Amino acid sequence: MVGLSEAMGRLRTKDKSESIQESHYASPEELNLAIRDLQRVFSGPNQTTTDPDALRTYGSSENSYHPTAAHAIIVRPSSTEDVVHIVNIARKYRVPIVAYSGATSLEGHFSGYSTGSICLDMSGMDKILQINVADSDLVCQPGARWEDINQKLKSDGIPLFFPLDPGPGATIGGMIGTGCSGTNAVRYGTARAEWFLNVTAVLPNGHIVKTRRRARKSAAGFDTTKLFIGAEGTLGIITEVTLRLAPFLPTKVAMAQFPNVEVAVSAVQEILNSPHGPHIQCIELLDNNMMDAINKAGLVERPYPVLDTLFFKIQGSAECISSASKTIQAIVKKHGSKTFKFAATEEEADDLWQNRKYALMSSLAAYPGTRCWTTDVCVPVSKLPQLVYETKEDLSRAKLPNTTVGHVGDGNFHAFILFRENQLEEASEAVHRLVQRAINLDGTCTGEHGVGVGKKEYLLDELGEGTIELMKTIKRAVDPLNLLNPGKLYPDSNASKDED
Repeated sequence: MVGLSEAMGRLRTKDKSESIQESHYASPEELNLAIRDLQRVFSGPNQTTTDPDALRTYGSSENSYHPTAAHAIIVRPSSTEDVVHIVNIARKYRVPIVAYSGATSLEGHFSGYSTGSICLDMSGMDKILQINVADSDLVCQPGARWEDINQKLKSDGIPLFFPLDPGPGATIGGMIGTGCSGTNAVRYGTARAEWFLNVTAVLPNGHIVKTRRRARKSAAGFDTTKLFIGAEGTLGIITEVTLRLAPFLPTKVAMAQFPNVEVAVSAVQEILNSPHGPHIQCIELLDNNMMDAINKAGLVERPYPVLDTLFFKIQGSAECISSASKTIQAIVKKHGSKTFKFAATEEEADDLWQNRKYALMSSLAAYPGTRCWTTDVCVPVSKLPQLVYETKEDLSRAKLPNTTVGHVGDGNFHAFILFRENQLEEASEAVHRLVQRAINLDGTCTGEHGVGVGKKEYLLDELGEGTIELMKTIKRAVDPLNLLNPGKLYPDSNASKDED
């Protein structure tokens, strides 16, 4: 790991980590005073820690290769009022605050700040506060995990679920911050599709705001809830959320395999545009390399054919599923698929879907001794075959093993790039080429992982100077001292389109 750490350090020298504006942060003496005040206010067991190993762990991620720094102190609040106290102390001494919960993000979102930062560990604020079955909504704290919420609903016999399903372990606060989606996006949309009815947040000035009431819709003013979705903890600290829930419908899982990605995507477009499109909950692409990795990882009882593969979840009544399945089978056959099979049992269906959900672990297990750089982009669906083909060709030339998974129904594509310690720079350059390729195809640098540190250099190309300045204007108005998660999301002032 020493070699990898040194290589990461060399890469970091390329990153310009200037904040959104010139900010004056706490001196070492002021930082110590802030730590003293926090320890005095939060004096209970495990409410704070300054253990060096913990500070490093909370300021970095094993699966992220972006600039990192250890925090100065970790504080664990249990209420909105606790967060207010922390924000007020941070503002008094001008110490940056970085919110942390599930630690599953991949673009450096929760890395510490170099002058010393407060890590606000929200993972203990994980309670489900209220379930309103008649209104199909639920109130929870930001540290609640989406999987635990759905398990609670299931165990209580409530026929509802929360459909946003990013990676295992993701929490509601992080899902809001990154503007998440997941495998269900083709049917239910993303975090921006009103699944979050309101949020309670503590602003950098210590004030508490609740963005709206619990009504399903509102025309009262502009949508302040969405200011926080995708803001990556730079505008406020979310302490409570109301989630909209969806009816839990019967589901069947099916698999189809194709000679190449192009015909697979063409089949998807025809399926979604058919009258049965609304019954498709998920359509996931696993390329031939990914199927090979699943086989090599030894996580399946019987090896799969190594072909570009689509996994479907079909929702609805038995009659709807039967009718939709016949249509899907006819369409995939027309597009060259010689294999279409349903999972025979619920257990087999779970196994099929688990293999998709644990793609990262399968990729690492298939290539022992490697690290994995995981990145995502999104393009118009019709451009996805070109993007996948050109990316695989590029990675082959670079001699970097890789696997691909994608939410093919909405053009979102994840590349798992495997590399050894001496190949970190080559992997970084390959990610850069992939992102530029997606933007050139009228796509985005990130479909769902978020911007953080890793993708902010691309926003100028993608959004343009006017949109970037609007984002920065909002940030300066809400957080004039630039205390909340500085150095993330907003492109540096000296970024240019020619910058590598």
